This record gives sequence, C-alpha cells and structure tokens, in this order.
Amino acid sequence: MSTAAITDKAGAASRTAGYDLDALASMSSAELDRLYRSAKQPADLKGVDGKPKGRMLAVDTVDQTMLMAGISRFSAMGVFPWDGKTFSYSGGSEGRGINRVKLLVTQMDWFPFVTRIQPAAIDGKPCIYLDYEQPENPWFIGKIHDEIREVSPGVFLGPAMWKRENGPLLILWFAVDFNKQ
Repeated sequence: MSTAAITDKAGAASRTAGYDLDALASMSSAELDRLYRSAKQPADLKGVDGKPKGRMLAVDTVDQTMLMAGISRFSAMGVFPWDGKTFSYSGGSEGRGINRVKLLVTQMDWFPFVTRIQPAAIDGKPCIYLDYEQPENPWFIGKIHDEIREVSPGVFLGPAMWKRENGPLLILWFAVDFNKQ
C-alpha cells in the first residue's frame, strides 16, 4: 500500500492509511524527518524480529537533486547492494541483528548490531537503537548511529548518522519493511 504524507499546519507529517518503501522513497529528507518525529515511539522490541526488506531513501544534503534521483532509482532496483537487516528478538531488553548485503550473486551477512530502546539522537524520544559498536565490526562501522521507529504497521523508518563528538551527523534515511521478507 502506498500513501502520500499529509502535512498539518505546523508542518508535521502525520500517518494516514500506511506507507510502503516506494511511498517513503518519494519523500524528501525534511518530510522523512517530520514523519520520523511523529512516528510511534516503541515500548519494546517485539516488532523487530525477522528479515525485512530494506531500502535507502534519501541522502540528506542531495535529496532534491538529479544525483539523488539516480540514487533512488538504483536503490529500488534488485541489484542495490544493501538488501535490509535481519533482526532477532527473543525477549528482554535487547535484540540482535545484522545487515544483509548482496555482492554480485552472493548474499553476505555483515556488520552485526545489538538493538535496544533508548532516546533518539533526532529528538530525544524513545527509538529502537542499532548499536554497531560490536567487537567483530571494524572501527568505522562502530561510528554508525542507526535508529528506527514504526511509521506504518511493520514498516520502520530511520536515520543513518555518523557519530561525532558534538552529536551524530545525519547522512541518510532508510526503511525496513517487515511485510516484505
């Protein structure tokens, strides 16, 4: 199901019937930011278990350019290297996960993370944080700050950021769709 965002007078995106990866990919970085801020705040990790299809949505500083139009088309194709994330939740306050990457004809699981509820870097409200500071990851992967919130049933949106001393820097927006596994 695809639904366009509706923006209220204050400029906040509100959820309508639902968003899928295509609908989210059609939004600007600013619209994704508003939608993320208005999204359901998680109480637990129960909704993040499985192998959802992933999609890179918008690169923050180039989201309204011809370059981003090409990147968006490429990310929607079946040959885009990042296929999504695999999440494993068995109860408690933490889960685990790993990224799925396709290289030519081989799919690899790379860069594990631990999930937990914590305040978001974007607005300080609860989010599902993906912690890449794991011993098996290279140092530069540990510098990634990903967080997600549910914007439609089974569809989670999040910023991918780079950790810095003065706070994370937004790089791009991504989504995972548990309805497509």
